[in-house]
Amino acid sequence: DGPDRAAREWVASLPFALTGDQSRAAAEIAAELAGEAPMRRLLMGEVGSGKTVVALLAMLRAVESGAQAALMAPTAVLAEQHAATIGRLLADAPVRPALLTGATPAAVREPMLRALAVGEIDLIVGTHALLEDPVRFRRLALCVVDEEHRFGVRQRARLDRKAPAGKAAHVLHMTATPIPRTLSLTAYGDLDLTALRELPAGRRPVRTEVVREAGRAEAFARVREELDRGRQCFVVCPLIEESERLEARAAAAEAERLAAGELAGYEVGLIHGRMSAEQKEVAMAAFADGRTDALVATTVIEVGIDVPNATVMVIEGAERFGLSQLHQLRGRVGRGEHGGLCLLMPGGDGARSRRRLAELAREHDGFRLAELDLEMRGEGEITGTRQHGLPRFAVASLPRDAELLEAAREDLARIGPGPEYDLLLRAASARFRPEPEGM
Repeated sequence: DGPDRAAREWVASLPFALTGDQSRAAAEIAAELAGEAPMRRLLMGEVGSGKTVVALLAMLRAVESGAQAALMAPTAVLAEQHAATIGRLLADAPVRPALLTGATPAAVREPMLRALAVGEIDLIVGTHALLEDPVRFRRLALCVVDEEHRFGVRQRARLDRKAPAGKAAHVLHMTATPIPRTLSLTAYGDLDLTALRELPAGRRPVRTEVVREAGRAEAFARVREELDRGRQCFVVCPLIEESERLEARAAAAEAERLAAGELAGYEVGLIHGRMSAEQKEVAMAAFADGRTDALVATTVIEVGIDVPNATVMVIEGAERFGLSQLHQLRGRVGRGEHGGLCLLMPGGDGARSRRRLAELAREHDGFRLAELDLEMRGEGEITGTRQHGLPRFAVASLPRDAELLEAAREDLARIGPGPEYDLLLRAASARFRPEPEGM
């Protein structure tokens, strides 16, 4: 039957057809997995574009070759959701999966780690718990890092080192809105780029509107209309950088205020980072099952929440969030057949925040938002760990010029080290060298 039989059979068994972008991405990744050099690839795709399916296909290929694969997510909620998705989609595939988070009981954890070390577990999904020293693999060949902007540089490197001695694992990063540093790494050749721009059939962009103080009453009237239709709503509380405790208290106060005010008569739930894993699970289960109409939350719901019946999101203090966070947050609604609406409610009215929120309301392309993020924040250090800084590009704009940069890299690879390469480097340096101090 040849290699990739399980992967091909799995794709044929899916209840939907892969998009053209998914098929192309899967082919690129398969070719790299079969090569000698370790893959370092960034899979960029809009929320809902199908990155997880592409990653699953890659992991299935790794397992079919006799190796192991790991998927690392930034939160337990997202890791658990990935594990449930993998269990459902790979139910008939020859894969032995496992889930490891900080909440995994010792009675389950210890035998799981022994099985992982001897290769009895093919695929493991987890949080930062995968980075701990006791976690050992027999033959880790592929690391998938989801929502890569939520992990630090050193954290990602620690997972890479879980591969067998003397070997490097293939690494596939996934993100819906890359941070500027990642785009810079792509430009400089450390990561190859694969973009999923196609949305699956039927998926529509989330309508986004900025609501000023005078429009609050009307905005919540629209929320109640959706709830009366049997839909559900998220209300995201403002980001409080100083203290997660303060943020949790603010969310609890907001839930109580809404239940007695704008959302009186509806079931209002609450979820925040200070809750235990069990409390979060209970709150999310109630919302997912439709037992609560509105869920008041902090950014713990930025990733990993998939409730197709949720059609509205209200973001209080929207000016306090970055473009990447806002784009991720609004991606939590409109995941079903009814579309989605995101209402941005800023607490301030500065010119810069007005511009940023207007851009988000107008722009639904995560790639364009990443470019704006790059313009505002800079790309960070290339060889270090700082993830912000002043832009260093004399020409080009990412991700718009990603294809041009890929072509330039290929040309340089063909030229290789030598006189022609040195001549080109000197010419580029002379033309684009930094201006002297004081200019």
